[in-house]
Amino acid sequence: MSLKPQDICILLKIVVLDGGPWSYGQLACGLGMSASEVHAGVKRAAEAGFMRLERSWGTPDACALEEFLVHGLKYAFAATRGGLTLGIPTAHAAPPLNRLLALRDGPPLVWPHESGTVRGHQLSPLYKSVPVAAQRDARLYELLALVDGIRAGNAHEREIAVRELRARLGAQRPLARIISLTRTRLADGAPGAAAAQSRRGSNGEEAKRIYRRRHRDS
Repeated sequence: MSLKPQDICILLKIVVLDGGPWSYGQLACGLGMSASEVHAGVKRAAEAGFMRLERSWGTPDACALEEFLVHGLKYAFAATRGGLTLGIPTAHAAPPLNRLLALRDGPPLVWPHESGTVRGHQLSPLYKSVPVAAQRDARLYELLALVDGIRAGNAHEREIAVRELRARLGAQRPLARIISLTRTRLADGAPGAAAAQSRRGSNGEEAKRIYRRRHRDS
């Protein structure tokens, strides 16, 4: 098994569906790939541990995907720069980084594409269909641009890109997830939380009664 760059694009496309249902045909249409290409990519991603599959359907493992995107992607699929061309802005020149970073001097980084209207330095996309996929899905565009911020940005740009990427992937550390779930259950008035609160109240009243009785008898 050898992971390919288009597999990452497929995973990111599934991420923006927020756990909703998907089909190979749907993904293929959105990504500008063939259904067989998407099927093979999903299989490789599952074998690499980035996805849990059951009956040919599943969702990415956010923590595993985050770890690879942050620490391994720029080495596995290094960004290649080129000369000036018309294209679609990416990395620091695209949302959301262009709203969070100071304007850079010089031409922006762009994916070369015939429909591009921005002149900048070429940056090789993860996969040839990335410009098309980004134009079809604004949320996917942000994820792909953030990935390029990690692949091709300077230290400060990478730091901001990692922060924004983590927020969008929704990967939570185990303790943080437990705290989050506990707060949600309390806020929702879960039966277990209500019972616990009732027990705490009862125990507190009993402690007060014991305290008053002891001091009255002494």
